[in-house]
Amino acid sequence: MKRLSVLVLASAILVGCADYGPKEMGGSLIGAGVGGLAGAQFGRGKGQLAATGAGALLGALVGGSAGRSLDRADRLYMSRAAADTFEHVPSGHASRWRNPDSGNWGTITPMRTYETAYGYCREYQQTIVVGGRYEESYGTACRQPDGSWRVVD
Repeated sequence: MKRLSVLVLASAILVGCADYGPKEMGGSLIGAGVGGLAGAQFGRGKGQLAATGAGALLGALVGGSAGRSLDRADRLYMSRAAADTFEHVPSGHASRWRNPDSGNWGTITPMRTYETAYGYCREYQQTIVVGGRYEESYGTACRQPDGSWRVVD
């Protein structure tokens, strides 16, 4: 796990050196984390380290392209759907959003709900479809004291 953290951090630093906008940066960082976790499942020793690094870099590239393709309206549709989903949709059931102007769409599926000392959190799976290309990600959102939801992982 320590190696994975180092590789994801290194990927984030490399991504930070690129000429990206905020959408690409966020997508790249999420992609690097998911890709690194996926890569860590393969091999042992140096082979596992190489697979983790390759997964993190590939994830950063894929995540950056998805972030680059979502416009402001797409993000608004997605964030509204996410807030409603985290608040009202049962675990295992998907909700869908769609921007009728761009044709981009996605699904958000809460996977697990749990309580912490600070309030409720929900793990979720998300699929975003941009120009016919599917991108998947996983994360955790927690309810804030004001009732809003914030992605924390």
